Amino acid sequence: MSEKIFLCSICNINSGTCNEDCKFCSQSVRYKADIIRYKKKPIDAILKEAITARDNGALGFCLVTADKGLNDKTLEFVCSVAHAVQEVAPELRLIACNGTATLEQLLVLKEAGIKAYNHNLETSKEFYAEICTTHPWSERYETCENVNKAGIVLISGGIFGLGETQEDRISMLQSLHSLNPTSVPINFYHHNEALELQPNSLSVDEALQLIKLTREMIPHAERIMVAGGRELMFGTRQTEIFAHGANSIVIGNYLTTNGREMSKDLEMLSNLGFEVAKKVQ
Repeated sequence: MSEKIFLCSICNINSGTCNEDCKFCSQSVRYKADIIRYKKKPIDAILKEAITARDNGALGFCLVTADKGLNDKTLEFVCSVAHAVQEVAPELRLIACNGTATLEQLLVLKEAGIKAYNHNLETSKEFYAEICTTHPWSERYETCENVNKAGIVLISGGIFGLGETQEDRISMLQSLHSLNPTSVPINFYHHNEALELQPNSLSVDEALQLIKLTREMIPHAERIMVAGGRELMFGTRQTEIFAHGANSIVIGNYLTTNGREMSKDLEMLSNLGFEVAKKVQ
């Protein structure tokens, strides 16, 4: 594993407007979770977040929309945001996370300067119907295939702690391996009382072993990223994720939950003797 840690920041440019029924997601309108909802974040606010992310060492900057997938209006908005961010922070590697996408839509994003596309499988194909009924797992897998066909860097991972079995976790990792993602974001379910799922029952030791398993089963991935739920899952043991195979983290806030101060993550990495990656390998 590289001694340099890749940092990524998430920007929720469209929040809480999704009509899907994913049971783990507070952005679904069905569950009426107490979150901030908006159609389009003002460009000035997005640019401010981009500059803050860059100044705190982030290389990746992910533009996230809370809908099932891309439509013409969303595609136009994401492209306009991408152009604006490149004007003020050209050092950032732009990532899009906009749900289901066709090959043609992905090529438009690529032309606009999007370098990578994040679309998680979330869980195994066998368990998926237990957590989402409004679209099939196969649609998620197909979008990931489209990303590869478009020649964009694929970022794809999943969520642990949804009530899945160990067999489900292995199945998901096998599916991810078949897609050959460059980066694999691993999330740990962060419970919201409005959601139907039970709280994440994983222990810290179990979660660390799942990071290790991800690295072992997807050995060619350049980055194993610990993303959503890191602070809640690991608490004072966050430093241990790197010894178990992680070499990338999300810094700053998440989609509807707060992360810790970026300076604390930078201090953690410095104390561990890691450098922050300055460029993508």
